[in-house]
Amino acid sequence: MPNHFSKYLKTSLSILFFSKESESLNKLSDITAMRILVTGGAGFIGSNLVGHLLEKGFEDITIYDCLTYAGRLENLEEFEERITFLKKDIRNAADIENAIKDADIVYHLAAASHVDRSITEPETFMTTEFLGTFNILEGCRKHDARLIHVSTCEVYGTAEEIPMGENHPLNPRSPYAASKCGADRLCYSYHITYSLPVTIVRPFNNYGPRQHTEKLIPHFITKALRNKNLPVYGRGEATRDWLYVGDCVEALARMRDAKAYGEAINIAGESERSVLQIAHLILEYTGKPKSLITFVDDRPGNVPRFLGSNEKINRILKWKPRMNFEEGLRKTVEWYKNNERWWAPLLSN
Repeated sequence: MPNHFSKYLKTSLSILFFSKESESLNKLSDITAMRILVTGGAGFIGSNLVGHLLEKGFEDITIYDCLTYAGRLENLEEFEERITFLKKDIRNAADIENAIKDADIVYHLAAASHVDRSITEPETFMTTEFLGTFNILEGCRKHDARLIHVSTCEVYGTAEEIPMGENHPLNPRSPYAASKCGADRLCYSYHITYSLPVTIVRPFNNYGPRQHTEKLIPHFITKALRNKNLPVYGRGEATRDWLYVGDCVEALARMRDAKAYGEAINIAGESERSVLQIAHLILEYTGKPKSLITFVDDRPGNVPRFLGSNEKINRILKWKPRMNFEEGLRKTVEWYKNNERWWAPLLSN
């Protein structure tokens, strides 16, 4: 039997002689007792994932986060008594290996994740995304841990076909996208070379509560709430496929059941909207005038269009996004309206 099943042997043998009904109950109990490590768990998607896993009954969750500007302990306040928190950096090989040795499954979300910031600070992205992921892969290989690596749709570059499936060419257009693409393919190589049980997940553009104000939607919301101009790149025609974070973390949580080792799987929102459309909706939902929209020079390496295919994840997990974009955006606007204490310290202008 392959080494990566060794952690589950004892559990499997313990239920061997039970009836079918009690066997099912024991299996459910064993699944929720799984030891889970979430890197980047104090960040936007990570903290939402941790909350979702706790709601589903998982009890042994460790968060590994070095608390950069994007990782905040405030994101974990509501469940701080139910988790273990390690303030450590994935670029430290010894520290991350020590954390992985006690885990059955690793959700790897730790990353520097803003395209604009990668243009001015590319080295941070290369060391975090690539070296950090290498350290995690080595830890998982040594300690027989299952890995769910959270990549990004940015690895595809501009859409050459619509919708973009997992076999779309990888053409990263920014240092951030390139660093994520390198980590994505490194994970694939570890499955091929070492038979590591790793699944590579490519979410499309997430939005929702607790997202840093450097990202487009919270950036526009917090600008509008303060009656400041919303800076729109170019003519605002670039589109993204928007995915509500609640839908994303549900898919990530269920990914533990996917035996798609070595494979990449999209999590798309099936909600293509342009930057200009987003700006108009946010001004409508905040009751602010359209005159706050201001057009600025386009960003270097900007991607004109994203629209993802969910055919594969629907086939494997029977998953589809449930949140309508306009409803999700309204919920997000309301959260930022009611949580200025959370976002005000993040503002640079």
